[in-house]
Amino acid sequence: MALVLRLGAALALLQALLLAQALLPAAAQDVPGDCHQYTNRSCEECLKNVTCLWCASSGRCMEYPIRRVLPAADLCELRSARWGVCWVNFEALIIAMSVVGGVILIMLGVCCCCCCRCKKKNKKQVLEGFPVFSELDKDDERAAREREKRRVRQEERRAEMKSRHDEIRRKYGLFKEENPYAKFEN
Repeated sequence: MALVLRLGAALALLQALLLAQALLPAAAQDVPGDCHQYTNRSCEECLKNVTCLWCASSGRCMEYPIRRVLPAADLCELRSARWGVCWVNFEALIIAMSVVGGVILIMLGVCCCCCCRCKKKNKKQVLEGFPVFSELDKDDERAAREREKRRVRQEERRAEMKSRHDEIRRKYGLFKEENPYAKFEN
């Protein structure tokens, strides 16, 4: 679980970096100055410098702790921390990116399973001589095998009954043998 949160946090930070780069004008990204001078001002003023982090609960502007992915809890809570843009806090960003990442992983897993199953089914059909796109499934194959077994058993019973009847006819002299005195044709 901690690994997922860390991965989500890393994805969230990357998303925030990309979002900040896209939303802030190029001139505002290079504003020199100390972040602490924007304390007790507005979030927008603080975040004009991309190295600054705004803490909404305390109204402080501080330098972003670049050695860590997320700001430490003693600096600012995640729900109050703003970086890049004022309308997104770190907590919501982490949750949103975790959900998006989880959905993407689940979709990839489902796609992989479906593709493997389709490949396996198509390979089996090609090996059996069926066309690749035929609609035979396991139930149809099972029904065909059962029909074939019943047909073979019926033929065996028919042959067995015929041999029994022939034995009975021979026993009682009712067997129709070819007439040895039949007319000889040239």
